[in-house]
Amino acid sequence: MTPRTHSVTNQVPPLVGYDVFGQDAALSEAFARHVSAGTADEATAELRALGEAAGSAEAAELGARANAYPPVLRTHDRYGHRVDEVDFPPAWHQLLERAVAAGLTDAWSRPDGHLRRAAGFLVWTQVEAGHGCPLSMTHAAVPALRAEPELARVWEPLLTSRTYDPGLRPAAGKAGALAGMGMTEKQGGSDVRTNTTRAEPLAEAGVYALTGHKWFCSAPMSDAFLVLAQAPGGLTCFLLPRVLPDGTRNAFRLQRLKDKLGNRSNASAEVEFDGTTLARRVGEEGRGVATIIEMVAATRLDCAAGSAALMRQAVAQAVHHAAHREAFGGRLVDKPLMRNVLADLAIESEAATALTMRLAAACDAAAAGSAQERHLLRIAVPAAKYWITKRCTPLVVEALECLGGNGYVEESGMPRLLRESPLNSIWEGSGNVQALDVLRALRRDPGALNAFLTEIGRAAGADHRLDAATKALLTEMSDLEGIEGRARRLAERIALVLQGSLLVRYAPPEVADAFCASRLGGEWGAAFGTLPDSGALTAVVERARPLNGT
Repeated sequence: MTPRTHSVTNQVPPLVGYDVFGQDAALSEAFARHVSAGTADEATAELRALGEAAGSAEAAELGARANAYPPVLRTHDRYGHRVDEVDFPPAWHQLLERAVAAGLTDAWSRPDGHLRRAAGFLVWTQVEAGHGCPLSMTHAAVPALRAEPELARVWEPLLTSRTYDPGLRPAAGKAGALAGMGMTEKQGGSDVRTNTTRAEPLAEAGVYALTGHKWFCSAPMSDAFLVLAQAPGGLTCFLLPRVLPDGTRNAFRLQRLKDKLGNRSNASAEVEFDGTTLARRVGEEGRGVATIIEMVAATRLDCAAGSAALMRQAVAQAVHHAAHREAFGGRLVDKPLMRNVLADLAIESEAATALTMRLAAACDAAAAGSAQERHLLRIAVPAAKYWITKRCTPLVVEALECLGGNGYVEESGMPRLLRESPLNSIWEGSGNVQALDVLRALRRDPGALNAFLTEIGRAAGADHRLDAATKALLTEMSDLEGIEGRARRLAERIALVLQGSLLVRYAPPEVADAFCASRLGGEWGAAFGTLPDSGALTAVVERARPLNGT
């Protein structure tokens, strides 16, 4: 008979069996205030269904399996033929199938499409962040392809399809397709104008042969890729299909997969083009950056949404743990200092969600013809991408610590969130690139500043700390000469004032007050958990708490 050495008590049940959308007050309220009345009921029902699926035990298992069995590169088949394929576990395909069916590659064919897609992206990528990459790239490829209407007619219906159809086949034989992107090269990184890949025009109009490489190629098992190469007229955008219309494989040589810190379920590859690689021009020669910039803007907003999703999941896990774990004579969530930490994390997460959803709504308005919203996106997207992604890692670290040693163990899921947390700050232009893009918007687009001032002006007079922060920001923006060395601070303050203006207008008073006191009023330390002492923090924590059946 095996002796009993101990009983298992005071262990926290898994956070499953809950609605990831409906039990996220910050997200569901932000969605409700931006969605059109005519689509609100249908869209909310769809998001609740997705939220319930995301909060299920089955989804949690799929996310764990997708990361436990990372993709494997196969350059050749058993007979020595070059195949250049990447094998993924079944869990990866199941996650993508559900995501595509939920419309997470389609913001273009329905009312409030960007808002609905952003909310769904924020919900579903909490299950597993890696498969968000092909979803994001596919969604973002659509506006770039519209620069070449003939290509858009073929590819847009496939990229926006609700059918996940894996496998390399000609586009004409597929029910749905995914797209990737390849811009950066070894020698240039973010400086894509230094790209050396060559594009030689062929006899067929618009068709070129590519010779060169890409140092980072996202989602290499996608059906097509937007890439940049030097054509005779300068840097140009191209659509490179993996399979040609006659069914032959395009010359797309996968050299190796990156061994990444996180995002391990997703394949990122180094690829070579051998001079027989065929691609079709998208837009005019020499206008490559201008053509692909719409794709970059869309993926940058997804970086903010992806980080907001990671932050929300980390906060949900931390609050759930503290609500069930007892120590020193009571629940952790009832201890004043732990409550301060959790409230601080919850405020950061809510601010990220509120700003992300506001910008998603602006995308819909801009697509409908609003110049004001288009100008706002020009300055607010790089500022939001800069700040939200920067805040993700310290938040996840602190949330992990709320679980103590349990949070440092892989089975908790927190280490996966931590490994993922720096990624969105690096992808699609790192922090300096975003900060400099904010400066560029201020210098080149007068409408961007006007749109920003109009947006934050809607909260004028509602909180004296927000008003003071706005005044200080305007003083800093009054002289842009020599400001490059302070561009990060400027981007940070723009994002914080935007977040403050949204919370003051829409969030519960206890959330808005704590945000303004800490982030704008200076009543804050250098770590989370240093909010001004307030009896309202209990309400802040309860607002962030997900509830399940246990």
